[in-house]
Amino acid sequence: MSDAVKELREKLFYEKKNGLLKADEATLDSMQKYCEGYKSYLDAAKTEREAVATAIAMAEKNGFVPFVIGQKYEAGAKVYFNKRGKTVAFAVIGKELADKGINITAAHVDSPRLDLKPNPLYEDSNLAYFKTHYYGGIKKYQWPAIPLALYGTVVKSDGSVIDISIGDSDDEPKFVITDLLPHLAAKQNAKTLGEGIGGEDLNIWLGNIPYVAASDEKDKTVKENLLH
Repeated sequence: MSDAVKELREKLFYEKKNGLLKADEATLDSMQKYCEGYKSYLDAAKTEREAVATAIAMAEKNGFVPFVIGQKYEAGAKVYFNKRGKTVAFAVIGKELADKGINITAAHVDSPRLDLKPNPLYEDSNLAYFKTHYYGGIKKYQWPAIPLALYGTVVKSDGSVIDISIGDSDDEPKFVITDLLPHLAAKQNAKTLGEGIGGEDLNIWLGNIPYVAASDEKDKTVKENLLH
């Protein structure tokens, strides 16, 4: 290949290069800090409610305050509106009226997860389980045989709200979806990756000890023990 052809190739052909090899130390440090911050956000925002609460806490540290309907705000004011703990809007008040144009950035809080069904507790073969329903574009095979945590919000009859979190701390019990042992999974292994674990198989194992203290024989069940 002649030098002229080589020179032409260098000018015309696009050559991919790893951007990390071209970044300076300050840029690499900034990227790392951003990623660590994003990881911390993902750890704290596992559900819509947690995502909203985390976003509000971050915004308040940067000068945002709750929006009050009817209150007059000066240009530059930072406000947010929290709708039922599952949606939040942030705004920086501009100098012009809205009919002059506004800048909007919108995103939905996507929280792929397993929800409990309305009546989730059931017993089968002397084992108690929670029935679940998956939400979001989850890969079902990723969920069995890993420790899971339970998050929820309970609104009591007096209107008070209780947030529930079980399983995130090292000293708390974990929830697990059981899977088959390798020597019992011949039929499962013959299926495709997407078919190996079905949606109806994503049930959470809770326990196997019956309520032996029950006076009535019909109450000596694992379900009854869990309720006590």
